[in-house]
Amino acid sequence: MVRIAALLLVIGGTLAAGPVAAQLGNIFGEPPPRPPADIPNGPFPPQPPPVQYPGQAPPQSFPAAPPPSGIEAQPLPPPPGASVAPPAAPGQGYPQRPLPPAERARATPPPANPPPPQPVDTSPQPDDTVVTETPTQKIENGRAVFSGLDKITGRTISFDAAIGETVQFGALQVTARACYTRPPTEATNTDAFVEVDEVTLQGEIKRIFTGWMFASSPGLRAVEHPIYDVWLTDCASPLPTKVAEPVVQPAPAPMRPRQPSPPRQQAAPPSAPAVPPQPR
Repeated sequence: MVRIAALLLVIGGTLAAGPVAAQLGNIFGEPPPRPPADIPNGPFPPQPPPVQYPGQAPPQSFPAAPPPSGIEAQPLPPPPGASVAPPAAPGQGYPQRPLPPAERARATPPPANPPPPQPVDTSPQPDDTVVTETPTQKIENGRAVFSGLDKITGRTISFDAAIGETVQFGALQVTARACYTRPPTEATNTDAFVEVDEVTLQGEIKRIFTGWMFASSPGLRAVEHPIYDVWLTDCASPLPTKVAEPVVQPAPAPMRPRQPSPPRQQAAPPSAPAVPPQPR
């Protein structure tokens, strides 16, 4: 028990001596730590000189860099389309920036005697090319060639019809009004104006299609019928083209020379009536 009590006393004394040593300083005579610099109403304490150790070189002080001098200022190049401003005279500072063309035109006074305006030449120049597109030539044909399909039996037949002729295909009546092709030197384009009528079970004729059919695009203008289908395939029997003959003007009749008219005979002056002699 005695040993335990002595150990507790030693521990308690050690814990109590810590705060006292922090307030009074070290027992070896070192100064207490300085207070912080942000204490109100208190000057910043002087700092101790740096400690010099044996063999250490003293700190070197480098000279301050001289202020910049002798700077060369060069103007920037002018933007495209602007002229270079003349250099400023000595003692007038930096040169002024060049004015844009619009501002320079407004700032420049007009001349006292402006030159007369030059006439504009509107005549065609030698390099001007005038391109005129020629109209597309059409070749008339006397017959139109069609293909017909029976959707029930799947049978396809080909038939032709003269211009203005009506051909019976099943319950359809096909009449071609015109059929045109293009010359071999141009792109192929075969078209025809067709009228298609349907004959009903009651014997009535009903018009189901009127318009142009194109051989290159059968589905563009197709006949809408639940059983039959008709489309254009080609044209036949081209008609001779009529070449316009130049009109010959009749030659003027030759003018006969004008014959001189006979001289006119002057009428004799009327003679004075004879006066009978007076008796003496």
